[in-house]
Amino acid sequence: MKRIFPCYMRTAGIDEVGVGAIAGDIVSSAVILDPKFPILGLQDSKKISSKKRLVLYKKIIKNAYSWSIGKVSCKEIDILSVSKAIELSMIRAINRLTVKPTFIFIDGIRTLNISIPNISIIKGDNIVKEISAASIIAKVSRDNSMVVLDKIFPKYGFLNHKGYCTYKHICALKKYGFTKFHRRSYRLKLL
Repeated sequence: MKRIFPCYMRTAGIDEVGVGAIAGDIVSSAVILDPKFPILGLQDSKKISSKKRLVLYKKIIKNAYSWSIGKVSCKEIDILSVSKAIELSMIRAINRLTVKPTFIFIDGIRTLNISIPNISIIKGDNIVKEISAASIIAKVSRDNSMVVLDKIFPKYGFLNHKGYCTYKHICALKKYGFTKFHRRSYRLKLL
């Protein structure tokens, strides 16, 4: 992966996960990598095994110049539109960085109306290493939160589907109803 801007810029990458799920938070991560500590193997989190993701996650949190997480709860998603929830999670992640970036690469097709210059890159998690790192941090963080939910609500199978719409998840919803961690605004489409 090549850097599009000079290394002296504090460039952040940002990516989100959980948009298509019917349970759990939307989670965004912002990452500024440290050029003194390059991390090999960064790519789209969906293209690597959970074991390799965890190894890279640990390297990123140890060696990144700065990293953060921004979450939007199911309740907030139900109040806002999904698009606004994604934007809010990204802004929360940016605001939680310990160092203010001078430029931001965003995975996908959206830009943010903030004071920091930013650009969207389609499939950026395969092109820009900062976005790849953010993709990994966001995915591991969200998956970990779904593992915790699975311990609280084992009947729903969060450990396996991570809150996404599967046949077993829909069957559990029909049998046990919605938890406070399900997106109520999705209800009419599902049942």
